[in-house]
Amino acid sequence: MTTQLPLGKLQLSIGLIWLFHLSGIIGIIYSDSEWFIRATPLNLLLSFSLLLVNTKLNLKTSFLVLLCFMVGMGAEILGVQYGWFFGQYSYGAVLGIKFLGVPLLIGINWCVLVFITGQIAAFFTTNFWFKSLLGVGLMVFLDLVMEPIAPQLDFWTFEGGVAPIQNYLGWVFVAMPLQIIFHITRPAVKTIFAFHLYILQFLFFTLLLMRLNSL
Repeated sequence: MTTQLPLGKLQLSIGLIWLFHLSGIIGIIYSDSEWFIRATPLNLLLSFSLLLVNTKLNLKTSFLVLLCFMVGMGAEILGVQYGWFFGQYSYGAVLGIKFLGVPLLIGINWCVLVFITGQIAAFFTTNFWFKSLLGVGLMVFLDLVMEPIAPQLDFWTFEGGVAPIQNYLGWVFVAMPLQIIFHITRPAVKTIFAFHLYILQFLFFTLLLMRLNSL
C-alpha cells in the first residue's frame, strides 16, 4: 500500500495555470472563441494571484508589486494618450476596466512579466547586469510573440496595424529600471512557477497565432 502525498500549493498552482491556459487555447480555437477571449481577464487575474501565492510577500516585495503596477500603468497611459514610449495605439474592450484608456489589467500584467522574467533570468546567472538585461530580453521576446495576435483578440491595436520599432525600444526603456530594482530587491519567487507561467504565455499566443493564420 502506497501513501499519496497531498498536493502542495506549488503543484496545485502549476496545475491550475496549465488548466486555464490550455482551456483558453482549446476554447478559442475549437469552441465559443468570443466567450473564451472575454474570459482572458480571469486568466490573467488567476495567474497574478497564484504568482503572489508562490512569492514570499514582505514589505519590500509588496512595494515592488505596487511599483511595477504604477510604472507600467504610467508608461501605458503616456503611450495611449500621447504616443510616448511605444507609439500610437489603443486598447480594446476585452481587457476590462480602463483608467485613462489603459486597462487596469495591463498594470497587473507588467507586475507578472517583471517577476517571472526576473526570476528566470536569476536562475541562469548571478551577474547583476547580465540578469537584468536577460530579464528585459525575455519581456521583449514575449511582446514580440504577442503583438501579431493582439489585434485579432481585441487586446490592443497599433496605428497602421503593426507595432513599430519604437514599441520594442519603449519596452526596453521601461523594463530595464524595473528589472534592476527587481534584482536589487530579490523577491523570493518560486522559480519553477515562473518558468511554467512564462512557457504557458509563450504557448498561448504562439498556438493561437498559428491557428488563426492557418484559417
